[in-house]
Amino acid sequence: MRLRIVTPLSVAVDVPDVVSLRAEDATGSFGILPGHADFLASLTISVVRWNQANGTPHFCAVRRGVLTVTGGKEVAIATREAVASDNLETLDQTVLARFRADLDAEREGTVESTRLQLNAIRQIMRNLRPGGPLGGPLGGRGDAGLFA
Repeated sequence: MRLRIVTPLSVAVDVPDVVSLRAEDATGSFGILPGHADFLASLTISVVRWNQANGTPHFCAVRRGVLTVTGGKEVAIATREAVASDNLETLDQTVLARFRADLDAEREGTVESTRLQLNAIRQIMRNLRPGGPLGGPLGGRGDAGLFA
């Protein structure tokens, strides 16, 4: 099988002679062998592992992504970030830890952004409520208030 792992900026892996592959989605680890049915999976932050025809194992840390199998002979992974290495320990201890920390920071940013949006909506609703500073017809000021 041919394996391609791509990011928005580069092709991290492109090998033609893969005989087995293991990846991980939210339900756990799964394997792909030549001749596999067409397949689509959403990957978690994990290490993709594959063996080439000569038996050599290889590894690539992925920061989530989408895996597709086409025609039983092509496996493609699109991911935000990928780091290929033959040293599983380094990938596991440093790269995956960084990917997870980045994900936590993204989640915190999303929570803070949502909090700011909700506060803005609450403030708008308070101002538009009858009796509020802008509530009632014509902002509660009458015609003169429009031009004051």
